[in-house]
Amino acid sequence: MHDMRHVLARLQTLRGKFEGLLASAHKKAARAPDDRPTGLRELTGFGSNPGNLRMFAYAPPHLPRKAPLVVALHGCTQTAEDYDRGSGWSSLADRLGFAVVYPQQQPANNPKSCFTWFLPGDITRGQGEALSIKQMVEHAIATFAADRSKVFVTGLSAGGAMACVMLATYPEVFAGGAIIAGLPYGCAGNAQQAFEAMFAERGHGAQALGDRVRGASGCRGPWPKISVWHGAGDPIVKPSNCEDIIRQWTNVHGLSDSPSYRESIGSHSRRVWSDAKGNALIEAVSIAGMAHGVPLATATGAESCGAAGAFFLDVGISSTHQITRFWGLEESLGEQPRTAAPAPQVSAEASVAEGEERQSHAPDPNDVIAAAFKAAGLSVPPQTSSGATRRADPGSIIAAALKAAGLAQR
Repeated sequence: MHDMRHVLARLQTLRGKFEGLLASAHKKAARAPDDRPTGLRELTGFGSNPGNLRMFAYAPPHLPRKAPLVVALHGCTQTAEDYDRGSGWSSLADRLGFAVVYPQQQPANNPKSCFTWFLPGDITRGQGEALSIKQMVEHAIATFAADRSKVFVTGLSAGGAMACVMLATYPEVFAGGAIIAGLPYGCAGNAQQAFEAMFAERGHGAQALGDRVRGASGCRGPWPKISVWHGAGDPIVKPSNCEDIIRQWTNVHGLSDSPSYRESIGSHSRRVWSDAKGNALIEAVSIAGMAHGVPLATATGAESCGAAGAFFLDVGISSTHQITRFWGLEESLGEQPRTAAPAPQVSAEASVAEGEERQSHAPDPNDVIAAAFKAAGLSVPPQTSSGATRRADPGSIIAAALKAAGLAQR
C-alpha cells in the first residue's frame, strides 16, 4: 500500500511538472491563438478506428495522381488545424504538390490531447492508435490516388513520439519520417515511465533500442529515412531523447555511431549518417537555445513557412522545408504548374466511376476525322449501315494539307 501511494505521488508530481511547462510555453507565446479557418476537411469511414482518432486531410486543388502523401501528427494541447497553421505543411503541399493527413487525438482518449505513444495497446502493430493511423494512410492513398511508395510521417512532441511508433510498427508503409522533439520507440510502457523518459537522462543502449524497432513489425527492411530535430534548450522533452532516437535508427540501419558528415547552419548543427553508397539515411539537427517546438523561419522569402506561436518557434530555419529536402520531395517535385486535373476527393470506387464518366465525354474519333477531312477540302466518309465510319486514308489528308500549304503540285 505504501508503494502504491509512492507511485501515485510520483506520478502526480511528474504530471504537475508537465502541465506547468505546457502552461508556461503557452504564456510565453504572447499571442492569441490563430483561429482562422484552414483548408482541412474531416474524412470519416476510414476503417474500424480502434484508437478512436479523427482524420483530417488537405490536398491542393490540382493534385496530380501518384503524388506523395505526408502524415503530420500534432503535439499535446493542439489540434490538426493548430498543427497545420503552425507547421506550414499545407502551404508547402500547395507549392510542391502533395497531400497531407492530419490525425487528431480526442480529449476522451487523453485530457491534454496527446497521442498515446507509450501504452502497449496503442503502439503495437495492428492495435489501437497505431492501427487507426495506418487505416488513415490506406484511406488517403485511395482517396487522393497517392503514390504508395512515397508516404512519409512526421510529428511534434507526443506526435513525434507517435511518428516513431508508426515508423517502427509499419516500416514498410513509410519511405521516411521526421521526429521533432520526440522520443524513441518503446522507451515507456505507462504514464509514469513516459514522464520519466521526458524529464530524465536515460542513455539506452543502441542494440536494445534497435531491437525494439526490429521486434515491432517483423520486417527486415528496407528501413525508412529518418530526420531528427530537437531544441538544445528543451525543458519538456530532454535533448538526450534525440540521441536515443539516433542510436535506435543507426542501429536499425546498421550504420556507424559516428556521423558521416557534420555542418553548422548558423549557430545550429546538423549531422548526417550515410550508407556505403553515400546515400544519406539519417540526419539530426540540434537547434541552439531552442525550447520545445517546431523550428520555423517565418521571414519573407523562399524558406518562409508556418506561423510562430506556442510550440512553433521562429529560429531562422524551417524544419518543414529541410525535412522535405531530406526526403527528396523538393528535388523530385519542384514547384507545381497547377495544370493537372483536380485530385479526386472521394472514395476509390467513386474515383473509378468518375474516370469512366470522363472517358465517356472524350471527343469521338469519328468527329475528329470528319473535321480533318473538311479542313482538307475532302468529302467526309459515309457511315456504313452498322453506324461505323469507314477508315480514313491518312495519305489523302496529308496530300491535301500539303497542297493547301503550297508545298505540292496541284
